[in-house]
Amino acid sequence: MQNFLKILRWTVGLLFIFSGLIKANDPLGLSYKMQEFFDVWGLSFFNDYTLGLSLVMNLLEIVTGIALLIKYPYKQTLWVLLVLIVFFSFLTGYALFSGKIKTCGCFGDCIPLSPKTSFIKDIVLFVSIVILLVNHKKVKTNLHKAWGMLILLVGTFSVGYGQYYVLAHLPFIDCLPYKVGKDIVEQMKLPANAVADSIRLDMEFEKNGKTYQFDPSNFPADFDSTYIFKSRKEVVLLKGNGIVAPIQSFTLNTLNGQDTTDALFTISTPYVLVFAGQIDPSIPWDTLLTKLHNKHKLVFIVTADKDRATSLLSKEQILIGDNTMIKTAARVWPSVFVMNGSTIMSKTAYTDYIDAH
Repeated sequence: MQNFLKILRWTVGLLFIFSGLIKANDPLGLSYKMQEFFDVWGLSFFNDYTLGLSLVMNLLEIVTGIALLIKYPYKQTLWVLLVLIVFFSFLTGYALFSGKIKTCGCFGDCIPLSPKTSFIKDIVLFVSIVILLVNHKKVKTNLHKAWGMLILLVGTFSVGYGQYYVLAHLPFIDCLPYKVGKDIVEQMKLPANAVADSIRLDMEFEKNGKTYQFDPSNFPADFDSTYIFKSRKEVVLLKGNGIVAPIQSFTLNTLNGQDTTDALFTISTPYVLVFAGQIDPSIPWDTLLTKLHNKHKLVFIVTADKDRATSLLSKEQILIGDNTMIKTAARVWPSVFVMNGSTIMSKTAYTDYIDAH
């Protein structure tokens, strides 16, 4: 029994540490996933607090995992883990049974899990923690209280500093589809094993007080302007396997709304894209842009903040992109991408670029 409890304890502890470390590598990624849940629940007013919640959640996962391994404080740690896993099970269960969330973000973007896999994992962890809690008196620790506190304090400080660092300098490990070496055009292609949903579009029209429904391939022979459009809806005939392209949308427009993505990707010399969803006036833009222009002929600002960009950066070439796309491409705003066609040659947070040049 002792060996079984030891294996169970180490398995649960290491899984919590591993899960926390992956998310601590990219706390903004978890923050965006929390916002997805809040938006679905109609609680968007919590979105301003998701980064703080993300930082605390990652820290709690890792520190409780460490506490479980050193068995200090043992019983209290198990109760905290039980509360955490009940909460996680609720989230993964909601993602699975509602179908409104495609991934729960349990292991961040590095190891994307389906809602079904995530939910099963959480149920297994729940049962494991309950077993450990029921048998907590059978597990003893010889670790001195002072050493236990020191280990937990060092762990807390290390995780806190690590999260602070990645928020300013980009994640240690880039698991996003926009990492160095990736070709954006290739990343937008569906994988060979992807099976899309089979969908029928049902359209509803009204004519002479009567309602008619048909799909676009079966319009009536007498269809004309006397048919008044009322509504349309998509009906899923056959569910696909949920596999999608790593990058589902990447479009850059000029200030007058012209799509310039293809033209940009055909530029024959290296060029720079500076991603910043919002243009923060406190950023040393003059210093950054001077250094960029000293090394590169073509520099483009990619932002969703058109008004402030045209006001503060009027001398720059500005491209407008979707804010969600920019969030995914660059965790730190602004970030400097050196591009060769559609391939990302380098990716640097603005602070690191200024310091290095």
